[in-house]
Amino acid sequence: MTAGQPSGHIRYGVSAEFYDLLQAEDDRRAAERRFTAAARAARTGVLDAGAGTGIVTETLVKAAAAPVHAVEPSPAMRIALLARLARLGADERARVTLYPETVGACGLREAVDLAVASNLVATLPPAERRATWRALAAALVPGGLLLFDPPPVGVPDGEESRELPPARLGTDVYAARLTRTPDRGTVAVRYDYRVERGGVVVREEHETFRLWPVEPAVLAEELAEAGLRPADTPHPDLTAARRPPHG
Repeated sequence: MTAGQPSGHIRYGVSAEFYDLLQAEDDRRAAERRFTAAARAARTGVLDAGAGTGIVTETLVKAAAAPVHAVEPSPAMRIALLARLARLGADERARVTLYPETVGACGLREAVDLAVASNLVATLPPAERRATWRALAAALVPGGLLLFDPPPVGVPDGEESRELPPARLGTDVYAARLTRTPDRGTVAVRYDYRVERGGVVVREEHETFRLWPVEPAVLAEELAEAGLRPADTPHPDLTAARRPPHG
């Protein structure tokens, strides 16, 4: 599952309810490790493409002095995102603009020198992924930096499952199982959520997402076609690209 992404075909109607309770703290620590230094260096603006519940957005706002543009088309995710932004100080809120649409539809042109796509790229089917590269390149000023999580290279050999760490809320325990299954060249990712009270399951919910693997050579070709060039990454978990200084 992602922290959010600008694809209109995933609505997160189930997962938005559980996301922060089960994953926010781990995601917050990861965001701080991966994006803080780059955000501090931003001078023109920062784009959070696929802001989700706002975990990365909050990290970017607190680290950067520049304006932050948060893109999130999912209504369910935006509820949590706006609640998180509402808790920021007035000066911090004044630097955030929210776009309830895809990154391609938000119309940003040479508005940022840092674009972040956290847990986004793998969730995009190929045509939408290529369009997203073009939109991100257009949003960057010449010399601007793009940071993103690389998509998987291939599909798993078979079904893979793991449990997320449970979280207690009052007398209830919230938990989730994540299952990855190969499906016609893609990866089907199913989340099975459950709420237990006194050791008895009182509620269950389910949601499935799809991930599109990309070979590194294809990824490099798509970035080049969008006018982006490989760059040094500030964190080993991330892939980096830049818009050329004069392109």
